[in-house]
Amino acid sequence: YGLNHMRFHSYCPPEAAFTAADSVGFYLQVEGPTWPNHGVKLGVGMLIDSYLTDETERIVACYGNHPSFVMLSCGNEPAGNWVEWTNDFVDRWVASGDNRRLYTTASVGGGWAFTTHSQYHVRGGARGLTWNKLPPQSTDDFIEPITTHVQRGRSTTQTFDIREPFISHETGQWCAFPDLKERSLYTGAYRAGNFDIFADLLERGGMAAQAEHFLMASGRLQTLCYKFDIERNLRTPDYAGFQLLGLNDYSGQGTALVGVLNVFWKEKGYCTADEWTEFCSPVVPLARFPRFVYTDGDTLQVPVELYNAYRCALTGATPSYLITNEQGDTMIACGAWTPRDIPLGKNHALGEVRLPLSMVKGPAKLTLTVDVTSPAAPELRAHNHYDFYVYPSHIDMPPAGSVYLTDTLDEKARQVLADGGSVLIAAAGRVRMGSDVKQSYLPVFWNTSWFKMRPPHTTGVAIDTSHPLFRRFPSDDWGTVNYWELLNNAQVMYLGYLPADYQPPIQPIDTWHLSRKIGMLIEAQVGGGRLLMTTMDIDSDLDRRVVARQMRAALIDYMNSPDFAPALQLDLQTIADFFEKDAPRVDMFTSDSPDELKPVIK
Repeated sequence: YGLNHMRFHSYCPPEAAFTAADSVGFYLQVEGPTWPNHGVKLGVGMLIDSYLTDETERIVACYGNHPSFVMLSCGNEPAGNWVEWTNDFVDRWVASGDNRRLYTTASVGGGWAFTTHSQYHVRGGARGLTWNKLPPQSTDDFIEPITTHVQRGRSTTQTFDIREPFISHETGQWCAFPDLKERSLYTGAYRAGNFDIFADLLERGGMAAQAEHFLMASGRLQTLCYKFDIERNLRTPDYAGFQLLGLNDYSGQGTALVGVLNVFWKEKGYCTADEWTEFCSPVVPLARFPRFVYTDGDTLQVPVELYNAYRCALTGATPSYLITNEQGDTMIACGAWTPRDIPLGKNHALGEVRLPLSMVKGPAKLTLTVDVTSPAAPELRAHNHYDFYVYPSHIDMPPAGSVYLTDTLDEKARQVLADGGSVLIAAAGRVRMGSDVKQSYLPVFWNTSWFKMRPPHTTGVAIDTSHPLFRRFPSDDWGTVNYWELLNNAQVMYLGYLPADYQPPIQPIDTWHLSRKIGMLIEAQVGGGRLLMTTMDIDSDLDRRVVARQMRAALIDYMNSPDFAPALQLDLQTIADFFEKDAPRVDMFTSDSPDELKPVIK
C-alpha cells in the first residue's frame, strides 16, 4: 500500500515487529505506553511521570539497536502540565547523547498546545479537506499550518515558527459503511456483536438488501477522500509526511470504520492495493485541478507535478498523459513532456495539460491519466488518474408541459394531483422531517457514536442507476465528485414512515449506528396524480451550477415521458407530513467532544 512508516499509538510493539521492520526497511515510531488524559495527567506529581521515564528507558535498552526504531514519542494526547514535562522528556533524551533516533514530545491533535523542544512534530491541524465548504479541487496545500502555529489562550495569543520536520497526526478517519460479510471472519469470544447490531438496524429500516451497495458506495467515497487528503500533504512543500489513523478499521470506541482494509488487513472490495498506491507511493504524479466540473465552453488547464521520495533521482524520466472517455475506449487527447532528470523532493513541475473542451459532447465523464517512467527505476510504477466532468454550457430547459413546478405542497399542487396531473416539488431547504440529519459531501469522521452524533451523519450516497432518470443524467452508483453541488449541506427526507420495501433512487447512507432510511428524491401516485419530490437544490444559481441545471432538465424530461410511472401509492397527508412533522427524536446530539478526549475531566 505504498507506506514506509508505522506509528504505534501509545505503546511499544514486540520484538517481532522490529525484526520484520528491519528486514523490509520500515520506519517505526514507538510511544511510551500511555494516553494520560483520562484522569491521569503529566507533570502534576502522579506516578505516571516516573513510570513513563523508566519505561521508555527500558524500551530503548531492549530495542534501541534495531535500525527500524527511528522515532520516539512519550505518548498520545496528554493532559496536565504536559508541555513542560514533555519538553523535559525530549531534553533528557537529547542530553543522553543517544542519537540513534529522533525524539518528539507527544503525538497530538490540532487542539493541543505547541511544544518547542521536539526534533520533529506529530500534530493535527494540517490534515483533511475543505470540501464541506468549498467545491472540490486539488490545488491547495497545508503550508501555513505546518510553518506557523498560532496558540490562542484566554488572554494571550502566541505564534511559533516551526522549523523542525512536521508529520501529520492521524490523517484521514474517513468512514465507510460496515461490511457485514466480515462477521464470518470472527471466531469464539471475538464474535462481532457490534456488526450484528448494525445488521439488525439495517433490516429494521427495510434496507438489508442494500448492505453491499452501501458498503461499495461509501467505500468509494472514502477512498476518494483519502486520495485527496494524502495528495494535499504530498503537494505541501516541506511537509515531512503523514501518519494515517489506520489503513485498517478500528473496532473499538463505538466502531471506527476508517480503513480501506478491515480489521484483519483484508480488502473490502472497493479499493485494491494498485488503486491505493496511485496516490500513496514513493513517486506520485499530482495534477492540480482548479475544479472537477467544466462546461464545453471551458478550456481545461491543469498543471502536473511529481512527488519523488524514491531512493534516487529519476534520470531520463519521461512524463506523459492521456485523456479518455468514461469507458476508457476512446482517446480524447494525449501528450508527453520533455524527458528530464527529476531529483528527490516535491513540487517538480512536469508540464500543463491544456485542452479546449468544445470537442466534448456532454454530459460526459472523462479521465486524465499521468504516467512517469525512468530507466533509473525500471520497476517503478508512477501512475495516477483523475476523473472530471464536462456539461453543456447551454441547455434548452425542457418545457414543463403538464408538470406543475412548486417548492411545497400548496393548494394548486393538491388540485393538480386531484385532477390526475403531475407535480414536481423542489423542496430544498423546506423539509422538516429529516432536517435533523446533517449531510455534507464528506463522510462521517471516526464515528458518530464516539462523537455523540457530531455532524456529518452520512457516509455518502447510494444511487440506483437502473432508474430511468439516469438515462437522462449519466451517473455512477455512488456520489462521485460532480454530485457535490447536489449533496453538500443539502437536506434529506426521513422515509421511515413509507412502506419498508420502498427504496429511493438517490439515497444518502445514514450513520450505521442508526441506519435511518433517508432520501433526496421520492416519487409516488398521490391523490390520483403523480408526484416527484426532491430536496436537491435544482433552482438556484443555475447559470453557474451546471450539475444542478442538468439534473433539473433531466427530472422535467423524465416526468414528461412514459417512464414516469411510480408504483408507490401515498396519500396527501403523508406528503404534507414532510413539511409539518419532525422525524423520530435521536437523543445523541451534542457539539461537545467525548469525555475521553477532554484534557480536563470534569
